[in-house]
Amino acid sequence: MMELNQEQEVISMPRIGDVAPSFKAVTTQGEINFPKDYEGKWIILFSHPADFTPVCTSEFMTFAKRAPEFSALNCQLVGLSIDGLYSHIAWLRTIKDKIEFKGMKNMEVTFPLIEDITMEVAKKYGMIQPGESSTKAVRAVFFIDPKGIVRALIYYPLSMGRNFDELKRALIAMQTADAYNIATPADWQPGDDVIVPPAGSCGVAKERMETNEEGLTCSDWFFCTKKLSLEQVRNPPKNK
Repeated sequence: MMELNQEQEVISMPRIGDVAPSFKAVTTQGEINFPKDYEGKWIILFSHPADFTPVCTSEFMTFAKRAPEFSALNCQLVGLSIDGLYSHIAWLRTIKDKIEFKGMKNMEVTFPLIEDITMEVAKKYGMIQPGESSTKAVRAVFFIDPKGIVRALIYYPLSMGRNFDELKRALIAMQTADAYNIATPADWQPGDDVIVPPAGSCGVAKERMETNEEGLTCSDWFFCTKKLSLEQVRNPPKNK
């Protein structure tokens, strides 16, 4: 019974809608108080299995290259592995000085990389999956909104690098949904039509289908879409 409880503690994780677990940590950019230090920003908190590993190296180079894109979306990147600070520093220096990948070189990582040799943070966020590895964090991604609420999470196995276009698309989709009170359909890209929430009453449903509400395209009462331009996505209302 004790072993089962310990395992449950290791693999527990925040759920969508939960307040992001708080912690203080040493990072390659100094000490942080998470998520308080980033209040008012979106955060992508992501873990990687280990320093000086090839898949992780390719990911960190890509994160470094695309960090300005996420920053422009009011999003802070924060990385984590269960390696120590000096290992992190040596690895990031090696990436900058020696590694070239897909035309990327001299890539400098300027976002914080958390030291977590005690695995305290990794356990809080369910990043240790015993069936995959009991000594390495899997490739977890947590999207945390400006109020410190977990909005989405994605988990990848050790062997698979993340898709950064999808991480950015997911972030923009959540920001757009918040700004315009809409939902995004399968394979949505900024500029595509969006989904209007289903009618909340029979009267509204009937009205939608009979009056052809301006701006809506309705296949049935529960499936209505509308245009949302790329410009609107890029410049959401400031009061949202």
